[in-house]
Amino acid sequence: MAQVKGLNLTANFDVFVSLSCHNCPDVVQALNLIAINNPGTTATMIDGAFFQDEVEERKILAVPMVFQNGEHIGQGRMTLEEIVAKLDSGAAAKDAEKLNAKDAFDVLVIGGGPAGATSAVYAARKGIRTGIISERFGGQVMDTMDIENFISVQKTQGPKFGSDMEAHVREYGVDIMNLQKVKNIVGADQTANGLVEVELENGAKLESKTVILSTGARWREMNVPGEKEYKTRGVAYCPHCDGPLFKGKKVAVIGGGNSGVEAAIDLAGIVEHVTLIEFDTKLRADQVLQDKLNSLPNTTVILNALSTEVIGDGSIVTGLKYKDRTTEELHTIELAGIFVQIGLLPNTDFLKETAVALSNRNEIVVNDRNETNVKGVFAAGDCTTVSYKQIIIAAGEGAKASLSAFDYIIRSGQ
Repeated sequence: MAQVKGLNLTANFDVFVSLSCHNCPDVVQALNLIAINNPGTTATMIDGAFFQDEVEERKILAVPMVFQNGEHIGQGRMTLEEIVAKLDSGAAAKDAEKLNAKDAFDVLVIGGGPAGATSAVYAARKGIRTGIISERFGGQVMDTMDIENFISVQKTQGPKFGSDMEAHVREYGVDIMNLQKVKNIVGADQTANGLVEVELENGAKLESKTVILSTGARWREMNVPGEKEYKTRGVAYCPHCDGPLFKGKKVAVIGGGNSGVEAAIDLAGIVEHVTLIEFDTKLRADQVLQDKLNSLPNTTVILNALSTEVIGDGSIVTGLKYKDRTTEELHTIELAGIFVQIGLLPNTDFLKETAVALSNRNEIVVNDRNETNVKGVFAAGDCTTVSYKQIIIAAGEGAKASLSAFDYIIRSGQ
């Protein structure tokens, strides 16, 4: 709150939303809070589904979309901390100064998803000094709509699940350091004091007896011409958030697994027509989902097809090119939106220049005790070689990693 009030800001914010977007409420409330505490600043929420003319004029095809004094400053899920960091030019330097002053941790967790949160709780319950570094707490869970397979919780939604995780971690006095990105890691056997060293992108350095890597995964991209150029301008990754902006239009879904077929089913109730494109010769989704998709009158499924290019007019998406893998023939579909649902990539790019061993899929290689090949460094969750990327599995792996880290501290006599 002190940082919000210290902005001394005079500005007009517009945030475009859709009512089915689970990321939008937090952004709206954050802007409201900034406006309330900065006299002369306003925040206006605009429902894109009701103001189609303005949406088309501003070329808005993803929500939440934020403008400051008419200039685009961000889109997608953003916490109050992230928005304030954008508005406060000196935030990074102040953060680095605070972080450099911290004492060494016993367990330092990198990543705030289910694996990281569980690791932090299990470590803190041992009464040892625990910290957690996260770009955004909750991770991929915050982009998930319905969760119905976490045992004892019959149904919840991703943002609530993520919020409950953070509250649970805070209950144990864990030092949570949000909006931080790791640049480099040096193992305990490579440092003079036998501690693992973690360097952040803002220049700060932290030390810990052990580190648990739980950086999770992100949506896999198609990596075809036009995808990056038209991201948020017709290329989307969240049907729940951005689907309403394509009301009455034609769209495509890329991917025939559960995520892709679920997205096609959801979108079919909003848009004029959905074309689902799958690389394989058959859909991989559960049969119940395939049956539902096939029962819908405004859906088409194209199998054995390779997406080759996103087409646009310079401002928004106008179509998609794909190749029939049997005949090698190229086809073009005219449409307004493309929803990519083709799996996940581990968030391990920052480890490629370190000593931490990665698999050919860039997953962190771990043993049955969640140990990596680097002394004092453990790993858990979707960023590792452990099979099946599920919330409940990530949480269990986080607990294992934390218990292994505690055992390492005891046995090493640190």
